[in-house]
Amino acid sequence: MLDELPLTLDRDASEPLSVQVADGLRAAATSGLLRTSDRLPSSRALAQRLGVSRTVIAAAYDQLHAEGWIAGKRGSGTYLTTAPAAAPAHHRVTLDAADEGPGYDLGPGAPCVEAIDRTAWRRAWRAASDQPPVVRKDRAGEPEYRAAVAEHLLRHRGLSAGSDTVVLATAGTSSAVGELAAALLRPGDAVAMEDPGYQRAAGAFLAAGIRVLPVPVDAEGLRVDELPPDIEAVYCTPAHQFPLGARMPAARRVQLVEFARRTGTFVIEDDYDGELRYDTAPLPLLAAMAPDVVVHLGTTSKILSPVLGVGWLVAAPWIAAAVLAHRDRTGTSPSPAGQRVLVELAAHGDLARHLRRLRRALPPRRELVVTELRRRSATVLGDDAGSHVVVPLPTAEAERRAVATARARGVVIDGLARHHLFSQHDTRSAPPSTFGIAIGYAAPSSRDLHAAVPIVADCLAETLASGKSIGPADRA
Repeated sequence: MLDELPLTLDRDASEPLSVQVADGLRAAATSGLLRTSDRLPSSRALAQRLGVSRTVIAAAYDQLHAEGWIAGKRGSGTYLTTAPAAAPAHHRVTLDAADEGPGYDLGPGAPCVEAIDRTAWRRAWRAASDQPPVVRKDRAGEPEYRAAVAEHLLRHRGLSAGSDTVVLATAGTSSAVGELAAALLRPGDAVAMEDPGYQRAAGAFLAAGIRVLPVPVDAEGLRVDELPPDIEAVYCTPAHQFPLGARMPAARRVQLVEFARRTGTFVIEDDYDGELRYDTAPLPLLAAMAPDVVVHLGTTSKILSPVLGVGWLVAAPWIAAAVLAHRDRTGTSPSPAGQRVLVELAAHGDLARHLRRLRRALPPRRELVVTELRRRSATVLGDDAGSHVVVPLPTAEAERRAVATARARGVVIDGLARHHLFSQHDTRSAPPSTFGIAIGYAAPSSRDLHAAVPIVADCLAETLASGKSIGPADRA
């Protein structure tokens, strides 16, 4: 029995003493000080050691028992059970020894784990682990998961997965792109992609032997009028173009759908952070406009955490059948574990509550970033959706200088140059290069964000002082 648990109580704090005790025991479990099957002190002994009533300890134990952290054994005491998975830690990085500062990471693409309700998160993992092991995985995904995704898409993205489409579970966006390439394309086929664009999607196509043709992006997203002939598919991120942040307007969406139908091409719509929008009304999903030619991809990694390792694919039955046939040939299918956690979150309303909490948490973060940057005369793009913004810079040298200066002061930011496809895939004349900085504001804790953003703003102000920044009209 562990009688010397490192528990301290603050009687002046606003949190009840029972909550402080429960928090301390959870922290001991997640840090490894408590291990599975360790016996906890009796409520009498712990109350006496902490100088509180037994009622306080009993309330703390009751809460931990309800969450699945502890269990009682008749005549033996209270023991720690297998600890439920904890939510991921805040997004921090360790810089080289020569670097100064605490190492804040403001790179784009990571979720806001600070908004996760830890009690609901632990409860979902515990409930998922209590289900019996599967003998054979369902190639399409757990039926309950597919139903939960269909409900989520209807409520939060306006997409009805009816008889003309099929919902499949995936292991995430990159995995889904790889499956589509292997199931629907042949080595040597060509796919058009936004440039700059998502490098992991490009990598998935290349790994399948597919040629990647970069297409320029302007302030309205993918330039449909620049799509090359003789392509089999188009990959794009219309809700919040990655990394530049443009939202594709309805007229251009119609133009893209018409192109696909006219040329016999299918479109892969990567809706990686489509749930995150602020001051603007949602635009119709490409998949809702044209389920016959659009494959819709979504993921949990931006709205919850990549630790779940699951996403979804919504496509016409013939496309879904081709993907399932590929899974049958290769023996691959997404893991049920993350699917079950999402099912539990959705079943109790925790997923919907989380999205509401997320939409409340992100706007103040965005406002902090935009205000600090614009106060120093920086141009800010892509701030009406998603969880990152872009500051364009005039040259590659200005981008390198801004990134290096920020890193020297302890903050990691992402340059746009590395997201260009042409430098890696010499398949056609290079589109105009875009330089600048992408700044993510979801992953850091609120405290870290308030510390890091002024540093970045100062670094960009110094960079901009040595040259004129480009604006949206210059990028088009």
